[in-house]
Amino acid sequence: MPGQRHGPEWITDTPDFTVKIATDFYRNPAAGLPTNHGLVCVVSARTGQIRTILADQGLLTAWRTAAAGALATHAMARPAAGPVAVFGTGEQARLQVEWLARLRPIDTVLVHGRSQDKAWSLCEELNALGHQARPALADEAAAADMVVTTTPATAPVLQAGDVRAGAHVTGIGTDMPHKNELPPALFARAALIATDDHQQCLNHADFGHAVRAGSTTDTGDTPVGLLLDRPVERPEGAIKVADFTGLGALDAALASAVLRELAP
Repeated sequence: MPGQRHGPEWITDTPDFTVKIATDFYRNPAAGLPTNHGLVCVVSARTGQIRTILADQGLLTAWRTAAAGALATHAMARPAAGPVAVFGTGEQARLQVEWLARLRPIDTVLVHGRSQDKAWSLCEELNALGHQARPALADEAAAADMVVTTTPATAPVLQAGDVRAGAHVTGIGTDMPHKNELPPALFARAALIATDDHQQCLNHADFGHAVRAGSTTDTGDTPVGLLLDRPVERPEGAIKVADFTGLGALDAALASAVLRELAP
């Protein structure tokens, strides 16, 4: 199926299952339309009846992506890490900063995007939230203590050599085989690589590109969930990378949680 990303996932012993339609049309902003759209259908696992259709317009997908990225960045970055940089100027770039700010103090935010106007627009939004945000060139942004990439790029958006010792990088945008945000050389420099799903990341994420380039091995990653359960050692100069493709199980869990809030 063209554009297919992931196979089915499940959560055991849950009363519901979820079917989600999610779309990404990257030319939509030129027509004044959002890039992302979709809906979520929650079905009873006991009777097969539809319990609810959440016409969320892609919001739940954006939220679960932001939450997962923020959790990983917070867990893997040094406690004293300072500036955060985002590559990308869309909704997910904003959400990654907003959700990370709920977990740790965020002061300086560097924004790098292909459009200077969109970079300034995102900075204005972040400044209104109390952050000190400004546009930055790719090399300056890549040198931040925490770096988050949120683009649909098909070639690396930063140079591995620009990432500073001790930094953490979270890759959000590469979720299909033709996409690529992080260079394989960055994985060669990383002391710790975390993935949200090993096989998915091996097949169609930056981790997979790095494995095929010989920059790391196909067993060189750690499940990010394990890093949330126990403290991560943070040698001062160690570079850490989190590579995310997005999990259907998160969609199911979030949809069920929303349903519980709407109809307790």
